[in-house]
Order: sequence, then C-alpha cells, then structure tokens
Amino acid sequence: MKIGVISLGCSKNLVDSEILLARLRSAGVELTPDIDSADCIIVNTCGFIEDAKRESIETILEVADSGKRVLVMGCLVERYRQELEKGLPEVEGFFGTQSWDDILKHLGLEPRYSGSFRLLTTPRAYAYLKIAEGCNRLCSFCAIPRIRGKHRSRPIEEIVSEVKDLASRGVKEINVVSQDTTFYGKDLYGEFKLVDLLKEMEKVEGIEWIRLLYLYPTEVSDELIDFIRDSEKVVPYFDIPIQHISTPVLKSMRRGYDERFVRSLIDKIRKKIPEAVLRTTLIVGYPTEREDDFKALKEFIEEGHFHWLGVFTYSHEEDTHAFNLGDPVPQEVKEERRDRLMEIQREVTRRKNEELIGKKLKVLVEGYSEEFSFVPKGRAYIHAPEVDGVIYVESEEEFLKEGEIVELEVTQATDYDLAGVIRK
Repeated sequence: MKIGVISLGCSKNLVDSEILLARLRSAGVELTPDIDSADCIIVNTCGFIEDAKRESIETILEVADSGKRVLVMGCLVERYRQELEKGLPEVEGFFGTQSWDDILKHLGLEPRYSGSFRLLTTPRAYAYLKIAEGCNRLCSFCAIPRIRGKHRSRPIEEIVSEVKDLASRGVKEINVVSQDTTFYGKDLYGEFKLVDLLKEMEKVEGIEWIRLLYLYPTEVSDELIDFIRDSEKVVPYFDIPIQHISTPVLKSMRRGYDERFVRSLIDKIRKKIPEAVLRTTLIVGYPTEREDDFKALKEFIEEGHFHWLGVFTYSHEEDTHAFNLGDPVPQEVKEERRDRLMEIQREVTRRKNEELIGKKLKVLVEGYSEEFSFVPKGRAYIHAPEVDGVIYVESEEEFLKEGEIVELEVTQATDYDLAGVIRK
C-alpha cells in the first residue's frame, strides 16, 4: 500500500502528521509525497476558523474526486464529525486529532510501537516540539478548548527524551509549540514548569537554539524573561499573541489583561533584553470593535513594538462565547482593516531590518534557494521558521551544510528578508 498524507493548519497539526507518518512507515507502508501515485490519501484537517475549514473541505473534495481511498483526521473531525459523515460519503473514514493507531487498524495495519517518535517533514536543521495538548483559556472567540480539550502537559522526562532523539538526527533548533506554552506543567505538577523544562532541554548536546512560540501574555513572568536573558540556548524571541490593544475589546474577548498590561509587559522585556524580538497576532473586525478601537490598534502598531506581526479577520464561530454577539462588522471592512495593519507593519519590519545592516548575526543554514540560483539561505534568532523572513548568505565557501551555524554581516535589507556576507 502506498499512502500520502496532506497536513493542513498549524505546526501543532504538523507534529500530529509526523507521528502518523512514523507509525505508518513502521507498519511497512510505502509513503509518498506524490499524491497522484498514492493508493490512499489521509488529510489532516484544521477547523479553527472559517478560512481553515474551507481549505480543509476543498482539499478533501479535491482528493476524493481522484477516486482513491480517502481518510480524514484532525480538528475538523473533532468539531463536525456527524456533519462530515453525512455530507462526505465518499470519505472512507473519519478520525480525531490523535487517532493514529485507529487509522492503522482501519487500514489493516499493525501498530509496531506507541509514543511520540516522528518522521520529520521539516528541513533537518529544525523541528517543532509539542510540549502539551489542549487549552484551559476562555477566550471568547476561540473554539480550541472544545476541539482539543483541556490543557494536558507531557512529562518533562518524555519531552527531554524526544529532544535527545531529535538532536541525534541532526536537529539544531527546537521550536517549542502548544496551544498555550506558558501554561506548561500547571496541570501535571501543580505549578508552572516551563523554566524547569527549558533547563533540562538546555543540557541536551547538539541542540543550539530553543525558540518559544505561543506565549500567553499574562504568564510571561519575570522568571521566564530573566531565564531567556541569561540562557545560552533559548533565543530572545517572544511570540506573544495580544489579539488587540483596546481595553474594551480585550475585556469582551476575555483575555484577562488590558492595554496598560500589554505596554508594561513590552517595556519590561525591552528593558531586560534590549535585543529581544517580538512577534504578535491580532484580530480585526471583532463584534465589539468600533472605529475608535481600530484607530487605537492602528496607532499602537505604528509605534513599532513588533518585528513580526500577523493579522486575522474575525471568524464568527459557533460554540464560542462571542457567537451570541453576532457578526456586525462587514467582511470588506474586516479585510480593509487587516490590509491597513499589514501595510503599516511592512514598513515597521523594513525599518527594523535596515537597522541591522552592518551588524553581525549568527545564521542557521537551512538549505539553498531555488529562486536565487541556489544561494544559501537560513534564519537568525530573529526569524521563526515559515512565518518570518529569511537571510540569504554570500560565502566564499563552495558549500554550506544544512544545519550549520555561521556568522555573517548583514549587507542588505528588504521588507521581510535580509542578505549578508561571511567575512573572513
């Protein structure tokens, strides 16, 4: 049997797909990235917001039209299993987010092992590491707790074992992910244990960078900031989704903080770690967002606090607290607000990139660019994989190895990317 897996959605979903791929391979399956040659296609779906749901449905319909065996798993199934079973009879089976062994049994395959061993699909230089599943937050716009359940931390020993395995395979950068990374350990140990986990991860030989993603603002503690400041491996990159800056909107979103808190947190990080890079995520078009709320958000972004920023238009989701507020902001207004913020941020990022010209940065080489005649490319601590920019490397060396860390001088900057040269 030849099987292809299509993974949609976030990096946390990708980890689930990588676990599935490893178990399929251990059961003797031939895996293929060529969907056309596959006998069976498994689609790992996202069901977070409307655009993601639409992409998932369109992908399922596209592969179903091929006449091949089709299995569907993931968040969309967790949320809409009955509707999917009725509406998509051409799909052979539907499975939840972590139903790896159920999928194998359905295919008549015998699972050879359990655990979190994965077949990596990222470049060898880096990997994602999921330290927990689910979320205990009560944000009004989010259906994740209903889809993924309550927060469930993995034991420190189990996570460190996986990090050692990743290091043995040449991984240099660990990108720590979960629905709420700063909540790590509270359910399992009775107190927040992210710093304790990081201390153990730092001991693993071969790992050079550790990057934290999805930090909830109220749990970015002084202890965590100080640890990152003093760490030799945890990079000073703060991915903190604030969602908005207007206090009335934040209150309706049930985020648990206000504008004053956000500004205080940013100031604290900047004072303790001047070289820190901040990324955030925003929502525009929330039901209670008025013109003056958006104006406050726009002016806040113009202040240039963030190196990287993503903006989502509000998605009106059933089974969320905000659903009863309706969806009064027209879609075209949401999109116009999103585009205005992204244009502002484009200028902010370009300015921050230009400030790096002449400075030296360590770069993790990820491979070679096909777009620019196979020029080496990589990322610095300021870049998270996939969502931020890259650095193109000019080197006198004939060949730079994937996973190699080099130091270069930044010589050029664009809206999102950098270029630099390795000086001898």
